[in-house]
Amino acid sequence: MNNHLRHATLAVFTVMLPIFTIGHAGAHDYQHPELNSWYESLHSGKGPCCDGSDAKRVDDADWETKDGHYRVRLDGEWVDVPNEAVVDGPNRAGHTMVWPYYLNGHPKPRCFMPGSMG
Repeated sequence: MNNHLRHATLAVFTVMLPIFTIGHAGAHDYQHPELNSWYESLHSGKGPCCDGSDAKRVDDADWETKDGHYRVRLDGEWVDVPNEAVVDGPNRAGHTMVWPYYLNGHPKPRCFMPGSMG
C-alpha cells in the first residue's frame, strides 16, 4: 500500500509540475519582488487586477490600437478592451499585460495595461 501511495504521489507531482511552472511564466516578474506591492495596487474601472499572478504577458503582435481603443488577442481571438478595463498610470513592468476572464466561453479583459511597442 505504501508503495502505491508513493507512485500516486509521484504521478500527481509529475502532472502538476508543468502547471506550476507555466503558471508563473505570466506577466508578473517574480525576479523583481520590489514590484509586488505595485502589482497588488493595480486596478481598473472593473475593480482590482489582483497581484499579477493571473495576468498574461502580451507580445507586441497581439495588441493594437484601433479607432482610439485597444484590442488584444486572447486565445487566438481579437477582443476589444473596454475603456473601463484600461489600467491608468505608468507601467513599471514595461511589457503589456492583460487579466482575462471568460464569459460564455470567450475571453474578456478585466484589466489591461499597455506596454511600449518597440
